[in-house]
Amino acid sequence: MRELRPVNVFRNVLPLFLVCFGMTASTHANPPENTTADQPGLVKQEFVYTDASFPSCHASTIVETPKGLVCAFFGGTHEKNPDVEIWVCRNEGDGWTAPVSVADGVESDSKRYPCWNPVLFQTKPGTLLLFYKVGPNPSEWWGMLKVSHDNGKTWGAAKRLPDGFVGPVKNKPFLLADGTLLCPASTEHNGWQLQMEWTPDLGKTWHRTGPLNDGHKIGAIQPSVLKYGDKLQILCRSRQGKIVEAWSDDNGRSWGEVTMTSLPNPNSGTDAVTLKDGRALLVYNPTKKGRSPLHVAVSEDGKHWSTALVLEDQKGEYSYPAVIQTDDGKVHITYTWKRDLVKHVVLDPSQLKLKAID
Repeated sequence: MRELRPVNVFRNVLPLFLVCFGMTASTHANPPENTTADQPGLVKQEFVYTDASFPSCHASTIVETPKGLVCAFFGGTHEKNPDVEIWVCRNEGDGWTAPVSVADGVESDSKRYPCWNPVLFQTKPGTLLLFYKVGPNPSEWWGMLKVSHDNGKTWGAAKRLPDGFVGPVKNKPFLLADGTLLCPASTEHNGWQLQMEWTPDLGKTWHRTGPLNDGHKIGAIQPSVLKYGDKLQILCRSRQGKIVEAWSDDNGRSWGEVTMTSLPNPNSGTDAVTLKDGRALLVYNPTKKGRSPLHVAVSEDGKHWSTALVLEDQKGEYSYPAVIQTDDGKVHITYTWKRDLVKHVVLDPSQLKLKAID
């Protein structure tokens, strides 16, 4: 059985150390309450937490379970630091619980790696999947999977994915009609290359495509999957200053050429979801440089987009969104707020007022 004593010592000693030196771990008792301006479609805005034992966070993910919402993210001293773990907060209708660590990269008393990019997915009542990565950097990390059968309260043992598979690298999987879980993936060891992975049995067996792009002429990672009729689209972060896309007409088994869209991308993560009314909703940074502002856009065909709402427009980093639509029709978005906090915004997509993108 793995010895976790170094992790427990760190958690117990760090708060005392910080207090002794006149510092706090991560206390944001009075963060700005309303950094998103009031707009048509905005229902609610809040921070998932304001106090934590870690100073920095990033890469949130959100899911709806039969008991409410679950949000996960990585947190620690800073990105890439070995103390970075996967943390979970739950909301069953009476507010968010405090962050709880559910995964770490401890391998022995002397070896520990950072954790990265959690992705939550609810497969059926009582079965919640948590994908995440462990490793020294994105070029060398490996995919991990944990399962919860009580809506994220407790988690089973970590399972490493087979070599060559990373699972959904940042954004949620897409469940096909036959029960296959389509996982939008990418790798960074030979340029930035996209690949699609799928599992027909919730992570027991895996299949994948080869690279969808060369990784250099177009370097792209972190796809999201959208559906229009019988076609699938991926939208991806790139190094070319634009969000890039590809299309599939065989449920993701093969994909057309990866090409650039008209939407700008400052080398920052995006996420998207297909709404119940058939439209696509995208959350992204509409700029070629920096990670502000952060906007919501909507499209009926995946080609023509309109701005629907401005989440943030002040200086700072507002990035790495995650977006879902819950059973009641509301849209829930979480994102990194200045690397300090995770913000949660709720929208009513039927009330959004669309504007042409300049």
